[in-house]
Amino acid sequence: MNYRHAFHAGSFADVFKHAVLCRILHYLRDKDAAFRVIDTHAGAGLYDLTGSEASRGGEWHAGIERLLAAKLSAPVAALLAPYLDVIGALNERGRLKVYPGSPAFTRAWLRPQDRLIACELEPKAATALASNLRGDSRIKTLEIDGWTALSAYVPPPERRGLVLIDPPFEQDSDFYRLASGLADAHRKWATGIYALWYPIKGRPEPDALAKNLRRLEIPKILRAELTVSPLSDPSRLNGSGLILVNPPWTLERELSTLLPALAGILGRDGKGGFSLDWLAGEAKPAGKA
Repeated sequence: MNYRHAFHAGSFADVFKHAVLCRILHYLRDKDAAFRVIDTHAGAGLYDLTGSEASRGGEWHAGIERLLAAKLSAPVAALLAPYLDVIGALNERGRLKVYPGSPAFTRAWLRPQDRLIACELEPKAATALASNLRGDSRIKTLEIDGWTALSAYVPPPERRGLVLIDPPFEQDSDFYRLASGLADAHRKWATGIYALWYPIKGRPEPDALAKNLRRLEIPKILRAELTVSPLSDPSRLNGSGLILVNPPWTLERELSTLLPALAGILGRDGKGGFSLDWLAGEAKPAGKA
C-alpha cells in the first residue's frame, strides 16, 4: 500500500496516531528537562483539507470531522484536549480547513529548551515541510531518508524524548524494516520512547511484525490497535496500529479509555474495534474488544 500523508490527512488513522502522539508529548512536558522528538517520515507538516490530494479520498470526513461532531465524555475530552487544541488553533471556529501533520503537533508542544528533527525524503513534501516549519530555531528539517535518520540521530544530546517512525509503506519490506530499524536504534538509545505506526488491512503483516518484535527482547513494548471495520476485505485499510516502546507509565491507562471511545466514534457502520496488549513487559492485556 502507499500511505502518503497528504492523501490521508485527517483520516481515522491520523486521529488515532496523533491523539497518542499528543499524550506522549504532554507527558514529556511534565518534567523541566529538555526533550527531543525525531520524526523519521514527517511528511509536509500541514495539509489543506480542501486541496486536491486530501479531497481525492475525503478520508477526513470519516476521521477528524466525525470526531469533532461527536459528543465526548468528560474523561475522553480531557485526554483528547492536547490533540484537539492544536487543530482548533489552526482553524477558524466552526470551519475545518487545515489538518496538522505530526511535526506541527510536535511544534505546538515544544518548549524553548526542546527540539524537533523532522525528516522527509520525497522532494515536494520536503520542500513544503521546510516552508511550514521555517523560522523556528527549535526545529531542524532534513531532506533525508527516514531509515537513515533513525540510525544517525540517536541518541539525542538531551537523552529524553521520542522517535516517531511512520513510513508510507510503499514497499513490502517496510514491516520488516520497522523491527530491524527499532533494533538498531534501541541498541544505541535504550531509554528513549519509540512510536511505530503501521497499517492494518489483514492480520498476516501485523502479526509477523509482532513476532519479530518479541524476538528483540526489548523490555517494554505496548501494542495498541484500532480497527474501523472487520478484516474480511484485505484490499482496504481496515485499521492501524502503534507499537510503543518505553511508553509513559500513564499511557496504558489513558489508552484503555481512549481506544473504546475512538472505536465507537470512528468505526464504519458501528463495527469499530480495538486491542491493547503488551508484547513485552507485562503478562496480561490492559483491555480488548
